[in-house]
Amino acid sequence: MSGPGAGGLRHGWTTGACATAATKAAHAALLTGEFPDPVEITLPRGQRPAFALAVEELGDGYATAGIVKDAGDDPDVTHGALVRSTVRPGAPGTGVVFRAGPGVGTVTRPGLPLEVGEPAINPVPRAMMREVLGGADAIVEISVDDGAELARQTWNPRLGILGGLSILGTTGIVVPYSCSAWIDSIRRGVDVARAAGRLHVAAATGSTSEKAAAELHGLPEDALLDMGDFAGAVLKYLRRHPVPMLTVAGGVGKLAKLAAGHLDLHSKRSQVDFAVLASMVADPGTAERVRHANTALDALQICQRAGVPLGDLVAARARATALDVLRGAPVAVDVIVIDRAGTIVGRAGP
Repeated sequence: MSGPGAGGLRHGWTTGACATAATKAAHAALLTGEFPDPVEITLPRGQRPAFALAVEELGDGYATAGIVKDAGDDPDVTHGALVRSTVRPGAPGTGVVFRAGPGVGTVTRPGLPLEVGEPAINPVPRAMMREVLGGADAIVEISVDDGAELARQTWNPRLGILGGLSILGTTGIVVPYSCSAWIDSIRRGVDVARAAGRLHVAAATGSTSEKAAAELHGLPEDALLDMGDFAGAVLKYLRRHPVPMLTVAGGVGKLAKLAAGHLDLHSKRSQVDFAVLASMVADPGTAERVRHANTALDALQICQRAGVPLGDLVAARARATALDVLRGAPVAVDVIVIDRAGTIVGRAGP
């Protein structure tokens, strides 16, 4: 059962926590013939949640337990997914061997915290499962019903995790609307690009701007970062893990927010500042019309009719914000601004 989170929203449990609880239950059944239900585990920060079992299967030399993931009030793609663990005895001295069952991906590219060929079960969930197994030699196969289909809605295919989902979580808890999974995917995207030797990555606010950046610079898929609204997450991670060249791409509205110094570009957390846009325009009459524009696109069109390159001005100011966040890290930056049709309407940088 999930519990109260920030702002009265219910927090939930990660796939790693669910897999750990299922593993503990399956291992107990393998030893005793009985499944503990509910099954309690200890999370890395000491919380002790209990999970109800949705699947119990005891066979010849194996046991399987399944738990339905409850992500609380977070809009998580894996909410309601059935996470299963099948435990079999391992050969003496082999420790715990992890396998990817149906719906769990396999790592195919370097740069992730797992070796190529390993099941996409992240290090903290692995440590949690080893702990509940109490030092036993065991083969643990984790699967997720419909995981291959769900994975298409995640970054996994781009990161080179093929065949299904990743088993994730560093705390075991899903905090509603923390967007931690998206931000973690941005970081893993940078890691994969660096491991592939990419010297240029593009961070885009959406698919249209991503396509424009990729076509402009001839970038392969593993050099493309699905930044979304999290400009700050991209820039701060690149500050610590630099790539020689970064292209930031987005619509005029999103990049106008970055130009004004906002690092979270979501409409609920930042707004277009028309006074800032107007301050970029030298002509007083045009600046006044921009100040009273309905949208950033409206401001752009006002300036286009007046022959004022607002797209370039927004790009230059957004680039200045990016360079400020990078704090001298060895990352060259260019910015491209697009309209809704995907046409580049502004550029700044090398």
